[in-house]
Amino acid sequence: MIAGKVCRLLGFVALAGCYASAVQAQSPADFYKGKTITLVVSSGEGGGYDSWARTLSRHLPKHVPGNPQVIVKNMPGAGGIVAGNYLYKVAEKDGTVMGLLQNGVPFEPLFQNAQATFDSTKFNWIGTPSTETAVLTVWHTAPVNTWQDAKTTELTMGSTGAHSTPSFYGHLQNDLLGTKLKLIVGYTSQTTAFLAMERGELNGYPSVFYSSLKATKPDWIKNKQVKLLLQMGAEKDAALPDVPWIMDVLTKPEDRAVAQAAFGPLLAGRPFLMPPGVPADRVAAIRKAFDETLKDAEFLAEAGKARLEVSAPRTGEQLQQYIAQIYKDTSPAMVARLKQY
Repeated sequence: MIAGKVCRLLGFVALAGCYASAVQAQSPADFYKGKTITLVVSSGEGGGYDSWARTLSRHLPKHVPGNPQVIVKNMPGAGGIVAGNYLYKVAEKDGTVMGLLQNGVPFEPLFQNAQATFDSTKFNWIGTPSTETAVLTVWHTAPVNTWQDAKTTELTMGSTGAHSTPSFYGHLQNDLLGTKLKLIVGYTSQTTAFLAMERGELNGYPSVFYSSLKATKPDWIKNKQVKLLLQMGAEKDAALPDVPWIMDVLTKPEDRAVAQAAFGPLLAGRPFLMPPGVPADRVAAIRKAFDETLKDAEFLAEAGKARLEVSAPRTGEQLQQYIAQIYKDTSPAMVARLKQY
C-alpha cells in the first residue's frame, strides 16, 4: 500500500516536471497567442502618461509574437507609487502585465520614501519613447535675460505643490546655482500657472518639460513670449543650442554628482516596464516589439497628431543599466542633500 502511494507520488512529480519543462519550452509566440496584456498606468485618465499608454497599446500588438491584445488599466495613487508597488508585488509575472510609471517613481526608494516598497533595479525595464529636458522658463516681461540675472533678481515662480517636480528643481537651482526663485505653490496644474504668467501674476515656472511646452504652447516659443534661461537634464538637448546646460555651469564635482542623480527622472522619460520574474525570452520579445513600435510609421503618425514626441528614446537594456547606475553611484550624503529639495 505504501509502495503504491510512493509510486503515485513519484508519478505526480514526474508529470509536474514534464509540465514545467513544457511551459519553459513554450515560445513567446505560443504563449502570447490569444492572450491579453494589461498595461498598468500609474496616473489617471486623460493625462500625458495615459495618452502614451493608449496610443502604444493600439500599435504594440502587431509587433509582439502571437499578436496579443493590449488593454490599459489606470492605477493612480501616491504619485505613482501605488502602481509601482502593485507591479512589484501583486501583478502576474508571466508576461501578461506591463506598466508605465511616472518618471520619478523609479527613484522613490532611492530617496527613502517609505511608501515605495519595491526595488527598481529588479524591474524588467522595457524602454522609454523619449527623454525629458526641463527648462527654467520666464515670461517675456520678466526683469531677467539670463539665469545669472536670477542670482541677483528675485523671481516669483509657480508650482503645483511643495513636493512637486517643479518645486524640486526650483530648490535644486537655488542650492546649486544661487538663484533667487521664490516658489509660489498651490497651483492646481501647470496650465493654471501658465495662465498666471500671462496675467502677470508670476514671472515664470521653474521647470517646464520642453516637450510639453512645444506641445501645449508652441506660439509662446514662436512669438518669443517666453525666455528659456537654463536647461536641465542628463544630457544637453540639441534642440536648444542657445540655452545653457546646467552641467556646463556647475564646477564642483559634488554638485555635478547631485545634479546627475536629480536628473534621473528626466532621462527615464516615460518608462515602460514589466514586473520582476518574467521569463527572459518574453521580456526580450516585448523589448523588441517596443523598439519596433517606436519606428512604426502608423504609430508615429498617431503620436504626432496627439503631440506625443518620440525624442531620444532609450531601449530597455539602456534604461536598466542607467537606473542601476544611479542607485550604485548615489551616496547617502547625496541622498540627504536631494531630500532637502
